[in-house]
Amino acid sequence: MRFLFTQRPVLAGSALLMALTLVPVSAQQAAEKVDLDAVYKIKQEGFQNSKVMEIMSWLTDVYGPRLTNSPGFRKSGDWAVKEMTSWGLTNVKLEPFGPFGRGWSNEKFFMMATTPGGSFPVTGYPQAWTAGTNGPISGDAAYAVVETPEDIAKLKGQLKGKIVLTQPMREVAALWESPARRFTEAELREMERETDASGRGGRGGRGGGRGGAGQTFAQTRMKFFKDEGVLALVVAGRGDGGTVFVQGGQGVGSRQANEDLGLPSITIAIENYGRILRTIEKKMPVRIEMEIKNSFTEDTMSFNVVGELPGTDKADEVVMLGAHFDSWHGGTGATDNAAGSAVMMEAMRILKQSGLRLRRTVRIGLWGGEEQGLLGSRAYVTEHFANRADMVLKPEHAKFSSYYNVDNGTGAIRGVYLQGNEAVAPIFEAWMKPFNNLGMTTLTIRDTGGTDHQSYDAVGLPGFQFIQDPVEYNSRTHHSNMDVYERIQESDMKQNAVIVASFVYHAANREEKLPRKPLPRPQGGGRGTAPSGGQ
Repeated sequence: MRFLFTQRPVLAGSALLMALTLVPVSAQQAAEKVDLDAVYKIKQEGFQNSKVMEIMSWLTDVYGPRLTNSPGFRKSGDWAVKEMTSWGLTNVKLEPFGPFGRGWSNEKFFMMATTPGGSFPVTGYPQAWTAGTNGPISGDAAYAVVETPEDIAKLKGQLKGKIVLTQPMREVAALWESPARRFTEAELREMERETDASGRGGRGGRGGGRGGAGQTFAQTRMKFFKDEGVLALVVAGRGDGGTVFVQGGQGVGSRQANEDLGLPSITIAIENYGRILRTIEKKMPVRIEMEIKNSFTEDTMSFNVVGELPGTDKADEVVMLGAHFDSWHGGTGATDNAAGSAVMMEAMRILKQSGLRLRRTVRIGLWGGEEQGLLGSRAYVTEHFANRADMVLKPEHAKFSSYYNVDNGTGAIRGVYLQGNEAVAPIFEAWMKPFNNLGMTTLTIRDTGGTDHQSYDAVGLPGFQFIQDPVEYNSRTHHSNMDVYERIQESDMKQNAVIVASFVYHAANREEKLPRKPLPRPQGGGRGTAPSGGQ
């Protein structure tokens, strides 16, 4: 049994002394009410009448991919507003933020390679925000790694009319282990044993862009390629076995309307890349044909999707749940993060359909621009609660209870990252109890990075990300062409929606708001400073 230290008043003579008392966690659990009748109704609706996979199909098959500000992103936002309004949610709308930058989408891609041994189709994808070819093109393949000014000098005058492979070939190892897995009991217990919030849980945060000397040289390299008359650039993506991980341009192609698009840039399967490169190295010709049609939208403002279930006697206080709505474009953005968006929409539908009374207002936020650095959630938090740069609190900050986020793919929820908030542990432990038999048993003090809960945590609001089984997330689907509906695990999705709905219900109905950590210090940097993140 675990114990927590608390303080109780003890009367000694005429003096009131504060004595440390050991209180079992089980006693604190007993004090935290769990409405099992409500959990039953939530489970009944979520498991017997689930709509989560139907929501998934609309977001992926119909409207995916959803690169921020692309036509698919905007159409899916309009659909989500219409759908949640039809369920009876209130104040459902697209809440703007920005400027984000122009939208981009790929409308056509074709690539064939011809070697002395014959022709073959190339599996690949244009990189986001890069240029198209303005019709069909063809040219000889060339290999040119440019990492220094000396490389530029050596290659000058040799690349006109070429389609250039720009990276060395890497080793491709056998797949000795399955790309899919669930957390073992030993791994979950190790998470529990962590003693500090060190940022080691889940995915690490990372910035929304490149900068410094590397970015400057990337621009120099691109200018050299353009001046030389190169037709297009080709790189090999991370992954193998036909899986291609593709995101933005390699130092080129910008969502900012006034910046250069560079050259058409394509990420292809490593197996295709290797065959082309090895043939070139044998001094044998490889002819490449391709056509890329990309389109841009010049509306630079983006949006978040928000909607509410109004509360009763504590309606001015808010509980939030959310996930990022945008994706990359290689697949249809299924595990990253239509999975989270569908779970959160389904949780709202469950709460509404179950007819459960909510004391606090429950609000959903589906965020844009997460992949570029948590931009949508950060803008929302800045607008409604506080700017982390100066930490001047707005009135809504005091009325906020907690935020719950899902952004680790299709895997089943196994627990919660406490984000260093020790005081919520006994509360969450009680709320998890009805789901212990579904494998949700783990609380860890760890931070986890790269998800929108960070925007809330950054201004001192309780924001949490659930622990999820990895399944194929980092090994196969995250930002890849395999991020599609077929990689979604239906049973996990139903379970996750039920768990989220139960957590949100209990947060909305408990007497007090959730405990908070001390307010962080101002970070400086103004409105343009974003938490590191974007996955």
